[in-house]
Amino acid sequence: MPAHARAIAGVDDSKRLPPDARELLATRIRERAVAVGLGAASAREVDRFNIYHATTLAMRRALARLGRAPDHVIVDGRPIRTLGVSHTAVVGGDGKCYAVACASIVAKVTRDRLMRRLGARYPGYAWEQNSGYGTPAHIVALDTLGATPHHRRSFCVKQLALALDGGPPPIDE
Repeated sequence: MPAHARAIAGVDDSKRLPPDARELLATRIRERAVAVGLGAASAREVDRFNIYHATTLAMRRALARLGRAPDHVIVDGRPIRTLGVSHTAVVGGDGKCYAVACASIVAKVTRDRLMRRLGARYPGYAWEQNSGYGTPAHIVALDTLGATPHHRRSFCVKQLALALDGGPPPIDE
């Protein structure tokens, strides 16, 4: 975000905003941002590398897509040894830092759009409603319909085993 520009009214931790407000704010953020870079890691990459390394890979991809090299990056969470760029880590950053909140809003809106498309392509998993989290209804659908290429195999095995054992309600990271 521009260093000396006035903050966009309403920007907050994306988890505290209703979806329609996030959509509106994401448009305003993209219009005003100096640069926006999105990155993702596939379910296959999460299974192969683990969630931490796949997240780092997604961050590196996002940084590469900025169109300009940042001088310094603020990340939400803990320091990342292998990020490859100077950064400051802020635990709970989306509730403490304007730029991180903006990034979080754009990321959630992008994720929600993707999940709606997956929900239309793979009806029955309720992805358009659960945002990719392993809700009890999603676990039942997984058991009934099987996994898609977009499911993490490690998650499927773990969650179905818990469901069969009567374990705690399924939760995704």
